[in-house]
Amino acid sequence: MSAAVVSVQAKSTARARVRRRVLLFAAAGLALLFMLLTVSLTTGEIPMPATTALRALVGLGDPGDVLVIQQFRAPRSVAAIVAGAGLGAAGCVLQRLFRNPLASPDVMGIAGGASLGAVALIAAGASQSLIPLGAVGGGLLAALLLGVFAWGSGLAVTRLVLTGLAVQAGLAAAVNLMIVRFPAELAGSALQWTTGSVYGRTWTEVWGAGGAMVPALAAALVMNRQLAVLDLGDDSAGALGLRTSRARLQLLVLAVVLASLAAALAGPVTFVALAVPHVVRFVTGPPTAASLALAGLTGAVLLLASDLVVQHLLPIEGLPVGAVTATLGAPWLLVLMLRQSSPVQRSRG
Repeated sequence: MSAAVVSVQAKSTARARVRRRVLLFAAAGLALLFMLLTVSLTTGEIPMPATTALRALVGLGDPGDVLVIQQFRAPRSVAAIVAGAGLGAAGCVLQRLFRNPLASPDVMGIAGGASLGAVALIAAGASQSLIPLGAVGGGLLAALLLGVFAWGSGLAVTRLVLTGLAVQAGLAAAVNLMIVRFPAELAGSALQWTTGSVYGRTWTEVWGAGGAMVPALAAALVMNRQLAVLDLGDDSAGALGLRTSRARLQLLVLAVVLASLAAALAGPVTFVALAVPHVVRFVTGPPTAASLALAGLTGAVLLLASDLVVQHLLPIEGLPVGAVTATLGAPWLLVLMLRQSSPVQRSRG
């Protein structure tokens, strides 16, 4: 048997193994998401069987159960799923786009910009349905600031991260200043944007951000081909006929929209967008067409699980989900930054 035939067979076997891992990972993620959603609907101060919760979800059964499920538990759970999916997909796009494992909306200031836009609309007394538009506008502003301050260095890893942290800190300070200046009746509803929370989400907010999130996720899947070409490097991508600058701008705007819509629902939740792409790569290997979908699924599972921890496992009542994800994210970010600054990583760059 020739070496060429052996090589083809080896590649075919490797692809089959990757497909099996992807299918198993997707099946496990969907099963875990369904289980977490069931727990979120059935547990709380008023526990109820799964069948009762399901009937209440479609408006059947005791009016009290219907009220608890439809007005409190279901919107909060769906908001966590939608926001987590957007953060996971946004982190995956940004890390591949910049070839930087530290790139994520919360590190690069996009989450802070989205919070600023949302809080500004709250201050103006705008309708809740307009909050996603304010979040997207704020996220685009943060991306513009990041590009202005970091473009001169060629978007180098260290400069990009430091600039993003500075932009995030500045925007967070602006949000805090606005909240301090708010009337008391607005300060409570705006405070969530400083920590990240899905408490008190309404169907109006969920449908507003979620309705825009679906086409954004679909666009990300469609543009995965361009992202895969950019993975080859700018020279190779240009040789294949891709207009690299235009493709990068489109993908950056798409990632900003995904992260901003997530922030419109949950505020500046940290760690999810940073960690999810690493988890997906660890399980499935190099990025494929399924990576974005798996990143969205993993983000939804992670954020919903974190919210359940906040609700039922921690003794502090009213703790926002962002506190849990930040606690997990701080050591993760430190490890990643140390790896990026190690001599081995620098020699590979």
